[in-house]
Amino acid sequence: MNGTPHGTPGTRRARVVLVDDHRMFRAGVQAEIGRTEETGVEVVGEAGDVDQAVSVIKAARPDVVLLDVHLPGGGGVEVLRRSADLMSAAEDPVRFLALSVSDAAEDVIGVIRGGARGYVTKTITGADLVDAIFRVADGDAVFSPRLAGFVLDAFASSEAAPVDEDLDRLTQREREVLRLIARGYAYKEVGKELFISVKTVESHVSAVLRKLQLSNRHELTRWATARRLV
Repeated sequence: MNGTPHGTPGTRRARVVLVDDHRMFRAGVQAEIGRTEETGVEVVGEAGDVDQAVSVIKAARPDVVLLDVHLPGGGGVEVLRRSADLMSAAEDPVRFLALSVSDAAEDVIGVIRGGARGYVTKTITGADLVDAIFRVADGDAVFSPRLAGFVLDAFASSEAAPVDEDLDRLTQREREVLRLIARGYAYKEVGKELFISVKTVESHVSAVLRKLQLSNRHELTRWATARRLV
């Protein structure tokens, strides 16, 4: 890798992999930040799901991965889990910066616990995103306004964010289904949002109800609302 120190315009370079399941969004980010001579950012790979992401990241060994939270195949947390060896490498570790439409506390805390160095929302400007990429490449932590508070609350003390054992029983995908169901989505709408079949949605809902010992989606909605997951 060839990242150079942050703060030396014109000479610094950051090699980046884009991971997002929306091809048009990836194309937009590439157009915005990928003009290497202007931004110093070189996009060296992209992926649209977990398996593809892990493969591309291991092959490219970028400085920074821009990682969406919600991905087919297990979500951004699964990409982080399967890239743990790259993040902990003694030389040239791969850093992860979450770039997501979601600003839910659970999503932010989940990927930071998974090893991401920062979390910014998709409302960020191109210039600010380039700056965030270089800061993360240098080992800094970067967050969109107010999201840092979620992380501080979660990590500052054991009292601030006790482990929710019920929530920890759920897989990342089950949490995604839970949140959408609690927001009033029909099974078909959930399937369309997460790129899975209605039958798979039903299986996830059944698993969630069983694990949380709930009887129906109304109880599930109350449970999720009480935990501010909606």
